[in-house]
Amino acid sequence: MSKQRVVILGASDNPERYSHRALLLLRKHGHEVVPVHPKLTEIEGIAVVADLSAITGPVDTVTMYVGAAISNGLAEKLTALKPRRVIFNPGAENAALVADLEKAGIACEEACTLVLLNTGQF
Repeated sequence: MSKQRVVILGASDNPERYSHRALLLLRKHGHEVVPVHPKLTEIEGIAVVADLSAITGPVDTVTMYVGAAISNGLAEKLTALKPRRVIFNPGAENAALVADLEKAGIACEEACTLVLLNTGQF
């Protein structure tokens, strides 16, 4: 499995949240994580980025933990990152955003990051 740079949109410092569990599991699997949250500055010793537009450098995967109410209008910022794929975790589904990203050549997947990691499919 190749190591990836993974943006976690909707990262949380709450250990009960799936986005927090994904951050820990991604790191355990050796991936570089870039947590994104507008108000947090650090999670588990990792600097948090406040906005997608602040991310520089290549991105392999964006894993989404925000609902459509937040992700609507993010197509331009996500497209600018040029990730290989975007994972829409349960509760983050957004058909309009998927359509916009796929038009831009970005693969989209409705899946659970935790399951993908635990089953070797990430």
